[in-house]
Amino acid sequence: MNWELISCGLRGHETYRPDESDLADHLHTETSVGDAWRCLRCGDYAVGSPRNSGPADQAPEVPRGRLLRDLIIMRLLAVERLIRGVFLVIAGIFVIELRNSQQTLHEKFDAEMPLLKPIADQIGWNIDDSKVVQWIEKATTLSTATIVLVGCALLAYGISQFVEAYGLWFAKRWGEYFAVIVTSIFIPLEVYELVEKVTVFKVLLLAINVAAVVWLIWSKRLFGVRGGEAAYRAEHSAESLLTVQRAAG
Repeated sequence: MNWELISCGLRGHETYRPDESDLADHLHTETSVGDAWRCLRCGDYAVGSPRNSGPADQAPEVPRGRLLRDLIIMRLLAVERLIRGVFLVIAGIFVIELRNSQQTLHEKFDAEMPLLKPIADQIGWNIDDSKVVQWIEKATTLSTATIVLVGCALLAYGISQFVEAYGLWFAKRWGEYFAVIVTSIFIPLEVYELVEKVTVFKVLLLAINVAAVVWLIWSKRLFGVRGGEAAYRAEHSAESLLTVQRAAG
């Protein structure tokens, strides 16, 4: 399966006219129906004007090798952030909807607890010490304003995850910084929760977030690491030039 052709079919050919005449000659040809330019991605010629033009080292990158691997990792992180954002938004809406029904919920909860205890005892679940039960009990005693505030905080966090997912999926420079900052803010909270009680899920979540922050800072040269912005731009300019040279060759 030719993934380059599939990508071009979905997104269009990535044609480019470099300012350097020798490279432009290798990427251009004349046909009976007009000029055609060679696609930097799939190598086929597309009739019509090039999509973009300019210096060769500013051409669109066609990820290969390490850059392709980095893009795949970024998009996996974006998917994880998207899924997390969906759950947070749903949780935020649920919490806000709870603001007018906590009294009813409290009454139902108190009525059902005696019925749940025998079942919990049969399966070895200490319902009195359950964190879930404690959270529900606390939620039924919070004021309406506090419940709305918690719900809005969850919604805001969920929206931030959508923004982060967008920036990572499309490999935006601001998205990389945004992901590092937002993720780093919540790492101390995750560490605190892990100290309170160790679970496999908490350990896995913390490990993913720490690894994501370290990897983004190191590989994307954020905050001045490994030469910072200048080295990042130089690396991608070189990759753009190589993309044009490969297509022209």
